[in-house]
Amino acid sequence: MLEENSNNGGRFAKNKQVSKLLEWYDKNYKKLLIIPIVMLMLSIGVIYYKYSTTGDFIDKDISLKGGITITIPSEDVDADSLKTYLLSEFPGSDISARTLMRLGKKTGVTISTSDIDSKQLLNSLKTKYGDIDYNVEEMGSSLGESFFKETFTAILFAFLFIAIVVFFYFRQPIPSLAIVLSAFSNMVVTLAVINLLGVKLSTAGVAAFLMLIGYSVDTNILLSTKVLKRKGGEVIDRIINGMKTGLTMTLTTVTAIVVAYLFSQSAALSQIMLILIIGLLTDVLNTWVQNAGILRLYLERRTKNG
Repeated sequence: MLEENSNNGGRFAKNKQVSKLLEWYDKNYKKLLIIPIVMLMLSIGVIYYKYSTTGDFIDKDISLKGGITITIPSEDVDADSLKTYLLSEFPGSDISARTLMRLGKKTGVTISTSDIDSKQLLNSLKTKYGDIDYNVEEMGSSLGESFFKETFTAILFAFLFIAIVVFFYFRQPIPSLAIVLSAFSNMVVTLAVINLLGVKLSTAGVAAFLMLIGYSVDTNILLSTKVLKRKGGEVIDRIINGMKTGLTMTLTTVTAIVVAYLFSQSAALSQIMLILIIGLLTDVLNTWVQNAGILRLYLERRTKNG
């Protein structure tokens, strides 16, 4: 099936190991399609289990479900000891505490909770720390829920318009649906991983999912354009050509995002970076295994049927 090139030791690359890997990929692409399918099914199972046990498919933070956030602008308050104290005062409550940093220097602590009365919480803080400065922010549950519904609707419309644009560009239903399926798989798998990690989704996290749609569609359109619009050579050669560009794009993006995640001192920015890292790594599998496999099967059947 694949002819060896005596000059470089392989058809796809000068490096023999890379060439062997690509040849194995070429021969087993149908079997490899099982991996993203199983991954998607497992992810749906994780999300369904979350929904059946908690009544929601994702853990939300204060910005999405409502609650209170109290900021203590003091360098002397330790976030871990404060959380331990509050949990002893309010057993079973949902409380998070984190340290605020600016330019590498501690500036204070912030406490967030959705099931404790603000007056009770303030009284407990005053009992422990006395009369120190507090900054209280409160968001109603209806406002947070409304925002979440609106952003969820925005994601659905994003998928709809992406499907329309992709279909009009390629004029072929199966490749267009493959792009949408890949983007959908990225979202679902990333959401499942976020659930497994116990991350509480914030408004920043929702924005990250919207960004992830764009990243997913970019790589899939790159692949589909290389395979469907370019002429000459076999399908696998066009896939490999697109893979070189796509993986380079993904690698550089992931590298930059990992650096930002490691050095970020903002909880919101860290959550955005984490979601994008998971999503982009998932996108590699969904684009270059799932979508590439679907496109190849589609073109081979179309050629066979004349």
